[in-house]
Amino acid sequence: MKFRLRMTLCIVMLLALVFGAGGSMLISVSFRESLDSEQALAVRSHRVLVNTLVLANNISAQTGYAGLVDTLRQLDGQGESMWSGLRLTDGERTLYQSGSLPYDSTAAAEPGKCYVRLYENEGVGVLQVSGMIQVNSGATLTLDAGYSVSHLYSVRQIQIGIYYRLLAAVVVLGAALSWALSVLLTRPLYQLGRVTRQIANGNLSSRANIRSGDEFEQLAGDFNRMTDRVEEDMAALQDAMRRQEEFMGSFAHELKTPMTSIIGYADLLRGQGLSEEDQQRAANYIFSEGRRLESLSLKLLDLLVLRKRDFALTEASPAAVIQSLVKVLRPTLAERDVTLQCRCQPGRCRMEPDLVKSLVINLIDNARKAMDGPGNVFVLSEMTDAGCRIRVVDNGRGMPASEISRITEAFYRVDKSRSRAQGGVGLGLALCQEIVGLHEGTMTFQSAQGKGTIVTVTLNGGRTL
Repeated sequence: MKFRLRMTLCIVMLLALVFGAGGSMLISVSFRESLDSEQALAVRSHRVLVNTLVLANNISAQTGYAGLVDTLRQLDGQGESMWSGLRLTDGERTLYQSGSLPYDSTAAAEPGKCYVRLYENEGVGVLQVSGMIQVNSGATLTLDAGYSVSHLYSVRQIQIGIYYRLLAAVVVLGAALSWALSVLLTRPLYQLGRVTRQIANGNLSSRANIRSGDEFEQLAGDFNRMTDRVEEDMAALQDAMRRQEEFMGSFAHELKTPMTSIIGYADLLRGQGLSEEDQQRAANYIFSEGRRLESLSLKLLDLLVLRKRDFALTEASPAAVIQSLVKVLRPTLAERDVTLQCRCQPGRCRMEPDLVKSLVINLIDNARKAMDGPGNVFVLSEMTDAGCRIRVVDNGRGMPASEISRITEAFYRVDKSRSRAQGGVGLGLALCQEIVGLHEGTMTFQSAQGKGTIVTVTLNGGRTL
């Protein structure tokens, strides 16, 4: 059963219960008050009748009870009597009776008091009032008078019929209104359910647009934020899968090229039909491709180690680390007509020195590969409140702005042919990114084609005094 139907049924049942109980109570109270009023009127009328009979007995010259009977007969016969029945008894015999009375003669407890009993049966109601009369002779008589209240039962029956019709109308109208109200109140739930089904069918861009100003709007907002997060996670997962596929493809390609060369030249060497010069050339190819495979395996190993281990940061001087590297690398770069210089601010901070060395070496090596001829590479470092900042500046060929967002991906190279010719495998900046992440830092790039590149690395391992 749907919620809106259950809601409608609950409202209708509650309405019928409240209206039914209230209406029944109202009719019952009204009937009881009317009956009490009629009973009080009957008692007063009975007392008037008793007093009239006592007075007539006092002034009557007739002997016995003849005067009382005559007076009672005269009162009972005047016009339309309010009594449905009268009975006068002396305890042993009935002196006078007219009409019918539902109960036998019942003497009142004492003179001046009335005894009232109600008789009701199938819409017929009679109040029987009994009282005592003391006559001159000293005898005590009992006067029973029947007072019809059937009109009260008729009125109550009419009220019940009207009440039933009103109840039916209220239930029907309440059912219609409660259904409309339940549809209005549950509409946000149906909208949210429709959006949920759309999302379940793969439409992650679907959103709930609920403006009700209540908890449903808050729920829709929470649902939309959850969906945004799911969509972001799905996009990130798809992007990760795409990158993984690219990584595997690039890795397979990187392995295939040197392995093909190695196998080909090794097969030539097996043939033993090569000249000494060709043998030397084949051996050189095998050696260079083997070195490239070695470099690839070491870079991959470094990446795996960085992702799986926690490194302890120690206090070190960035200036000392950079200056020692520059001193070692400067002669090698000079052979390629590349000038390497550095300017470092003194100070100490927390870092992993060996990883920072690897970081700077890779950045300098990338700067060297960006040179098509003679050039300059500058390494600058300065201290910050949280650690240090290292910049590597070159005046090489630069790169397009569209490539900057992807250069830290594994195996990605801006110029694949040049990078492969220079021995690159496209893992240097990916390794740098992991090292920077271990130091809770950032790495940014500024580059312009034909002007060079600036790589800025911020390490936030913590500065020491």
